[in-house]
Amino acid sequence: MKLTRWQNPELAWPGFGRMLTLQDELDRLFDSPWGELTRTPQLMSAWTPALDVDEDKDSFTVRAELPGMKREEISVSIHDGLLSITGERKAEAKSEGTAVHRQERFYGRFERTVTLPAHIAADKVKAQYQDGVLRITLPKTEEAKPKQIDVSVN
Repeated sequence: MKLTRWQNPELAWPGFGRMLTLQDELDRLFDSPWGELTRTPQLMSAWTPALDVDEDKDSFTVRAELPGMKREEISVSIHDGLLSITGERKAEAKSEGTAVHRQERFYGRFERTVTLPAHIAADKVKAQYQDGVLRITLPKTEEAKPKQIDVSVN
């Protein structure tokens, strides 16, 4: 049996020491009070649905992904130039004696608020929910729509 003397990797490979320093910094971060916060189940249970906002000359369209939700669990409101989408996705009931091996889907309350960049005709807003996607059409007021101005020649 041959014994080999341990050699510090920092000395063996140039540049490897920087990786060890980075690893030390990450370890220190996760051992800090903030690191404990990032590992709590409450933080991991929060979720926000993904959304897209598109604009054409007449309206804005907002699409939010809300898979597995019922229409009654979703609320849409407009107030002071803000569009708010709120709701709650309920966790599925687990039968007694069931062991969870992995849980990646998020449950609980959510709220998404979007600032609307132009005046909206609030009385003409339409919301449709189909196949897990909420689509909100927000027509612009006449003042907010682009106007074509004819140029006259003298």
